[in-house]
Amino acid sequence: MFETAQAREMSGNELSLVEVRDLKKSYGGVAAVKGVSLTVKRGDAQFIIGPSGCGKSTFLRCINLLEEPSGGSLRVGSTTIDFDSGRRLSVREQASFRSDVGMVFQQFHLFPHMTALQNVMEGPVTVRRMPKKEAREWAASLLAKVGLSDKRDAMPRHLSGGQAQRVAIARALAMSPAVLLLDEVTSALDPELVGEVLAVVRQLTEEGMTMIVVTHEMGFAHEVANYVAFMDEGRIVECGPPPAVLDRPRSSRLQSFLRRFRTAQP
Repeated sequence: MFETAQAREMSGNELSLVEVRDLKKSYGGVAAVKGVSLTVKRGDAQFIIGPSGCGKSTFLRCINLLEEPSGGSLRVGSTTIDFDSGRRLSVREQASFRSDVGMVFQQFHLFPHMTALQNVMEGPVTVRRMPKKEAREWAASLLAKVGLSDKRDAMPRHLSGGQAQRVAIARALAMSPAVLLLDEVTSALDPELVGEVLAVVRQLTEEGMTMIVVTHEMGFAHEVANYVAFMDEGRIVECGPPPAVLDRPRSSRLQSFLRRFRTAQP
């Protein structure tokens, strides 16, 4: 079942913006996501941590329908999709849903033949049918927001990794998404460039952007997240406020993960 409605039309009294129930994703006989349930309130930053290969990125891609789940249900705002119905979503239905769920990837995926400004304009013009003059002004304001007003005419090849990732964030924000998904957005950056991207993410959390963030930046998660979920072998093992999950982990698996992770840090 696919019920078309824009999440931003919801009542301000609605508590949860994203609700995932028993979500599953399998590739052939291999289960990558095994019945994950998660609720994200409007304005919250939900961080997801866990070892490589545990299903974090697959789960995020399922929320954006880049991977179609094998089962369960997903709601963003008042748009609900039931993946147990057996009916496959049309391309149009997927595009409608995805336009309200922004995503930023590990790699920047900027259009190499477009300037930074053109990259940010592209979605509003092509998908939202925004007039080019209005889109240009909107894109310029978003580049200013991420500290890149002076790079609006730069081609992606002339940007540093941190600058390119900030353009990618601005591009996702240009669609005015109800929720923003961030998938390891600092993992491809040199260490000295990580801070400038995290500063933008911190600013977005302070402004009340609803986000689901997959990260290995434990200190940042502790400082910024409203909730942290620990994922392992396709399941969420623990979820709660950062002090509870990161400082007082209950499960032996999370305790082991945090010990090994901290040992691996320089």
